[in-house]
Amino acid sequence: MILYLDASALVKEFVQERGSDEVVGIVARAAMIGTVLISRAEVAAALGKAVQMGVVEREEGLANLQAFREEWFDLVRLDITNELVARADEYAWQIGLRGYDAVHLAAASSWQDALGQRVTLVTFDKPLWEAAKQVGLIAYPPDLPGLLAAWKPGLYGRTSSPNSIPRIHE
Repeated sequence: MILYLDASALVKEFVQERGSDEVVGIVARAAMIGTVLISRAEVAAALGKAVQMGVVEREEGLANLQAFREEWFDLVRLDITNELVARADEYAWQIGLRGYDAVHLAAASSWQDALGQRVTLVTFDKPLWEAAKQVGLIAYPPDLPGLLAAWKPGLYGRTSSPNSIPRIHE
């Protein structure tokens, strides 16, 4: 299985939050995992935000960031090219995606085209998840709308888990 992880999925490998179990499970079964270069900054920002919000202590946040930086080099890191940005431009306009979501979609779909094999886009962003299916990618988790509905109650969308991080990666 070939996986493309956006930042909302990548961060779940390093901070225990809603969806972490789903990400860890599918990553363990993957033959190849990729993401676009901008994910590095997005994940670092999300980990920093978790510290700023007091969800994790600074030391834990630094340890999570270091673990992410070490794993970064094990990922297939997709370059941001003029062609990729042009594709993202089309997706942003045609589908109505936010800028970075359009870049993630363009990267995953371009990678699928280059590989000639199906790519599974792992995301916890509903508009990106829906768009992935529109352009011929496999979207994961399979029932993201159901998961999001189950997680909705509570302050900042928190579940009863004290380790749950509210929307740090958006």
